[in-house]
Amino acid sequence: MPTAARLVAALLWGALAWQISQLIIPLLPEGSQIGMFVEVNVVLGLIIGWTVAGSRAGQGFSGAVGYGITASVALVVVGLFTHASVEMVYRSLEKRYRDAGEAVIGVFDLMTQFGKTMMTTDIVLTLLVGGIAAGLVTEAVNRRWR
Repeated sequence: MPTAARLVAALLWGALAWQISQLIIPLLPEGSQIGMFVEVNVVLGLIIGWTVAGSRAGQGFSGAVGYGITASVALVVVGLFTHASVEMVYRSLEKRYRDAGEAVIGVFDLMTQFGKTMMTTDIVLTLLVGGIAAGLVTEAVNRRWR
C-alpha cells in the first residue's frame, strides 16, 4: 500500500544510488561505455527504497538504522547482479562462454570483479551513512504522516 514513508524511502534511495553511481564512474577503466549505468542504478534505488526500506518503516529509530543498512546492502547486491548479468549477456553474444553453466558462473565472477572495483572508503562510507540517514528520515516521515 502506498504511504508517505515508502515514497520518501524510494526517493532517498534513488538519490543515494545516483550519488554512488557518480562515485563509481571515475573508478571504471578508461574508455568504459557508461550507457544507462546511472539511470539503471537510480531505478534500482527507487525499487529498493520502496520495497525494502519503505515497507519496514514503523520499527522505531533503532530499527531505522537496521533497515537503512539492509536497504543499502540490498541496493549493492541487486546493482551488482543486474550489471553483471547485462555484461554476461554481452560477453555471451561475443561467444566468450562455452555453455550456459559457464555463463552463469561468469555472472558471479563479474559481480566479484565489480564489487572489488567499488570497495573504496568513499563509496562504503557513503552507503553506510547515506543508508542510515535515509532510514532515519524514512522513519521520521512515517511517524509524521501515518
